[in-house]
Amino acid sequence: MRAGAARACAVLALLAALADLLPRPAAAQALLAELSQREVAVTTGFSGAELLVFGTVTGEAAGPGAEIIVSLRGPTVPLVVRRKVRVAGVWLNGPSERFDAAPSFYAVASTRPVETILPAEERRRLRIGLASLPLSPRGQIENPDFRQALIDLKSGLRLYGEDPGGVRLVADRLFSARLFLPSAVVPGLYRVEILLVREGRVMAARDLALTVVRSGTSAEIWRFARDQPLAYGIAAVLLAAFAGWLGSVLFRR
Repeated sequence: MRAGAARACAVLALLAALADLLPRPAAAQALLAELSQREVAVTTGFSGAELLVFGTVTGEAAGPGAEIIVSLRGPTVPLVVRRKVRVAGVWLNGPSERFDAAPSFYAVASTRPVETILPAEERRRLRIGLASLPLSPRGQIENPDFRQALIDLKSGLRLYGEDPGGVRLVADRLFSARLFLPSAVVPGLYRVEILLVREGRVMAARDLALTVVRSGTSAEIWRFARDQPLAYGIAAVLLAAFAGWLGSVLFRR
């Protein structure tokens, strides 16, 4: 990780040096950004990974008042949130809400709280911040209790999060942010979006891709479980039974 950070700093310095050489009439060139890595490999011993997002604000867009928002969004997955109800002293599954297109992972970091950078209407349009996430529930009316329960559940697993002040902006020009991917991330294509905001308006944006892939033994186990679910289930039961038997023999001795 130190090597990656050092490499990122070198690239950041190069971006800053090249920024003054680039033509500046286009708003798209007001923001340059890159990732410390474009692929994260999930192995058997994977315990999480830190992603460094860095870049520079160029030309007239630089200076006091510039704000940066960095968001990382994972592939969408269907999720069901159930409310537990107690019946005759026993907890049972009660009412539920299905969310058809909830992001499997979502993190946002910013120079200040996003509520103070962008107005509510713009945050909803850009889907920035946990309060503005489009979770696409199945049903005509979204129940706020189930929505909040989903966000709380994901936040507890470090799969959803907000980090106001998580973007470091140096000299109103160079910026960096660190985002953590926990071990529970699902493989797939992730989207990193960087926004340059001034006076409540988005002045420039960058969209970068990050791929999370399974590798090694972890990938083989995942493919086996996906392609042969019955055999995988039987193997898991047999392995658990063998482990229990072996443990009882060892402790008996």
